[in-house]
Amino acid sequence: MFSNIDFVQRSLDIHLFFARIMKEHSFFLQLGFTPRDAKFAQRADDFRRAFDELLKDVILLSDGVVSPQVLRSGEVVTPYTLDAEEVSSFFTGVRIPTELTRAEAGLSAGDSIKDNRRLEQRVADLNEKAMDLISGLIKFKNTVLSNMLSCNMFTFNYPLLIEHILREANLYLRMVQRIQRRENVNIDNGILEQELFWNRIMGEHAKFIRGLLDPTEEDLFNIANDFGNIFDRLIVEAKAAERKALPIEKVTAESLKATQGIRDFKAQATRGLLGCRIRSIIIPLLGDHTLREANHYLRLLKSFRDKK
Repeated sequence: MFSNIDFVQRSLDIHLFFARIMKEHSFFLQLGFTPRDAKFAQRADDFRRAFDELLKDVILLSDGVVSPQVLRSGEVVTPYTLDAEEVSSFFTGVRIPTELTRAEAGLSAGDSIKDNRRLEQRVADLNEKAMDLISGLIKFKNTVLSNMLSCNMFTFNYPLLIEHILREANLYLRMVQRIQRRENVNIDNGILEQELFWNRIMGEHAKFIRGLLDPTEEDLFNIANDFGNIFDRLIVEAKAAERKALPIEKVTAESLKATQGIRDFKAQATRGLLGCRIRSIIIPLLGDHTLREANHYLRLLKSFRDKK
């Protein structure tokens, strides 16, 4: 069990990061459908708008409440998020509500928030709303994946990307369910669970970048390929740590170093995409999206390191 204050802050911290991730997943899905599947594109757009509304509700409750570590981490917004949204909206014709990004950038942290039963109830209600919405998006993603794997649908997204965003949605749902039950997790098991998950995510990001670059971008291709191999090795090491064959601290230290490296690579790539200096079929918001996920994982890794 944890305190009411922790319940409120942890919930809002989770939603500030993941609700934005989910709305962008919906956007990426929307862009990938062919004209034949316009109804699927509309359904993805409906989810995008619903997560916009969820994020708006989260922002309204978050000012002066969320943890300073989350706001400082770059997982909520980066220096590139607003530009990436504007350029991606220009390319696609999809209106992205950049006012949410501006509002998030203006949030202040709550270093010493007070117990507030009314706020606690509003956050509990928000968690219920989020769980319903996430569950619906998971079902939709599963339908898309099933259609793709049975050759009943073509999209411009890799099947692995659909599996990738499904795993992230399932993690978000589990985290909200746990916090709604006021459930603490075993620290060491929690660390390994998170490192296995996010090392896989980081490795797949590298492979997606590799596969979406123009064939002429050989240097960037090779860098992305190297990061994919590094994170594949870290997954093996994390599994060894689960069996007690390696110390957790070693895996955490190596994961931290690799994630700092891929974070810097993603930041450079996002700048290159926004500056029209990279040949690719990567929508700029995807670059910023993966950068925020690296920043999120870096915050987790630093907290794991400091617990030891």
